[in-house]
Amino acid sequence: MTMHRESWAFVFGVMGNIISFGVFLAPLPTFYQIYKKKSTEGFQSLPYVVALFSAMLWIYYAFVKRETALLLITINTFGIVVESIYLSIFLIYAPRKPRLTTIKLLLLLNVFGFGAMLLSTLYLSKGAKRLAIIGWICLVFNISVFAAPLFIIRRVIKTRSVEYMPFTLSMFLTINAVMWFFYGLLLRDYYVALPNTLGFVFGIIQMVMYLMYRNATPVALEEPVKAQELNGHIIDVVKIGTMEPNHGGAVGKV
Repeated sequence: MTMHRESWAFVFGVMGNIISFGVFLAPLPTFYQIYKKKSTEGFQSLPYVVALFSAMLWIYYAFVKRETALLLITINTFGIVVESIYLSIFLIYAPRKPRLTTIKLLLLLNVFGFGAMLLSTLYLSKGAKRLAIIGWICLVFNISVFAAPLFIIRRVIKTRSVEYMPFTLSMFLTINAVMWFFYGLLLRDYYVALPNTLGFVFGIIQMVMYLMYRNATPVALEEPVKAQELNGHIIDVVKIGTMEPNHGGAVGKV
């Protein structure tokens, strides 16, 4: 029975990896345009900083857990590489102020924040307790990431426009959440499974909102916002856990 459950978990994990690969690569057109125009054109780096931090957290969790964590390692290693490339391109072509802001965010969250968490868990805890602490950190962070679509949902209602909420991306993020939910559930890893229940719920809500407002007459706002700024592409990969819906391209995630 255990082998049967682990076999199915492997299947869902592989499918989650495949979908998450696609979600991580979704911003490629955006960064190709940045490279081509030599300008970030007002796009924000925060979604990519957060996505990098998320991948770093899950890699740490996976290495501490060791058993049945290979699929978390593969997708989040890929996520770290891809997000690092995105941020490097951003730093090269961003104006001075956004560049400095991005560097500060990276230092605060990815260097000092992650470093403090790493050192404290390594020296102040061990064994199952260490894994539980890291798992709860990942769970809470993922829940906060999955809650991000509330902003875009609010904007859709306000503008009566689905311009910033592509149906296809919302659908794939929802499927992604389902894959990682069953992966975590079958392995009884609730740090992975629980956040993805929220990802699934918000994904369904986004698709319903799309169907409700796809033919509605848009209401113009005073300050248009770029799609990427609204949704970014935070992938909670383990989700990968993932999210983020939109940017013409997204929590990956877990």
